[in-house]
Amino acid sequence: MAWRNIWRNKKRTLLTIFSIFIAVFLSLFTRSMQIGVYDNMISNAVKFSSGHIQIHKNGYWENKSLNEIFKDTKEIDEILKNNNNIEFYIPRIESYALASSGKHTKGSLVIGTDPEKENELNKYSQKIIKGDYLNSNDKAVVVAEKLAEYLNISVNDTIVMLGQGYHGITAAAQYKVKGIIDFPIPQLNNQLIIMPLAEAKYYYATDNQITSLSLMLKDADKVDATIAELKNSLNDEYEIMPWPEMNVELVQAIQSDSIGGIIMLGILYVVIGFGVFGTIMMMTMERKKEFAVMVSIGMQKLKILIVVIFETLFIGLVAVLLGILISYPILYYFYQNPIPLTGELAATYETFGIDPIIPFSINAHIFVNQTLTVIGITILAVFYPLSMILRFNIMKALRS
Repeated sequence: MAWRNIWRNKKRTLLTIFSIFIAVFLSLFTRSMQIGVYDNMISNAVKFSSGHIQIHKNGYWENKSLNEIFKDTKEIDEILKNNNNIEFYIPRIESYALASSGKHTKGSLVIGTDPEKENELNKYSQKIIKGDYLNSNDKAVVVAEKLAEYLNISVNDTIVMLGQGYHGITAAAQYKVKGIIDFPIPQLNNQLIIMPLAEAKYYYATDNQITSLSLMLKDADKVDATIAELKNSLNDEYEIMPWPEMNVELVQAIQSDSIGGIIMLGILYVVIGFGVFGTIMMMTMERKKEFAVMVSIGMQKLKILIVVIFETLFIGLVAVLLGILISYPILYYFYQNPIPLTGELAATYETFGIDPIIPFSINAHIFVNQTLTVIGITILAVFYPLSMILRFNIMKALRS
């Protein structure tokens, strides 16, 4: 009965469904783009620096000192391998050194890492613009493009590195430049030097000790559960940190931007909510005499209320289903083919270390949230018409 009632005035029903459909489509498109960009920002931060989870010695994160390092033992390896949510992990040594070539000298960030694992995660070999990528046994380095330009060096040239090793030991050596890498984060592209982990241990005299283990998870939503498991297996010597604690500025930027997007969606839905409210009011007011006749012949007001609620829900559900069915193929296409950016906008993205693309997300919660929002709006819109049905005067309605 409710389904037949909403088609008694087809133009009005179709117009209402179309207005809600437009709101659903725009909200899904906007939210999918926002979530996609956020996921891309998080992915870059996680892959190139912290990992989803990072293990280091207590006190290291505050000082970033080589004196706060720990042994990469077989026991730790076994714990990490036996955890079902850890996809793989990368041991790293991160420190600083002065890089010099001829008259040019610059402070540089040095990362000693497992070349094979790092390449599996970040595809560094594809970012080499000159020369070759590293092997585990190399006694050579890969230098970021802008740093190489500043030092005026190229492939097969030699750079001298001077730093401070474990417990204040002088770290000094010269290395052949095996490759030049175009690093996607501009700040690191100006100062990064990558060397094999074994050579970094030798250079900084750390023996078998490292500064951190970066963990990549199969399910990033289970960060807290994985940390709890690791804390039960590891002793208090280690500090286990999730990526949001290590990327506070990124998290704050995402939260502030997300609030702005939600406010815009809220304004859109308020406008649509008034449209739905107006439609339901018209449907109710023009049928007051009809409702009065139905009550007069014995129909309970409660049943009329239920019919009106179902009419409203049918309009909302039809609009939502149309919005999802039409928007999903479009969003899936952009999910597979992110929009590339060019010009100043691309340069801005690169400045913040983000790939110059606009990716989209097809996460199920985006569609669920919009569906629940529309249903909530339709339910709110029907409250006042329902109160009118409960309060209207039957004799006055029959004479109207």
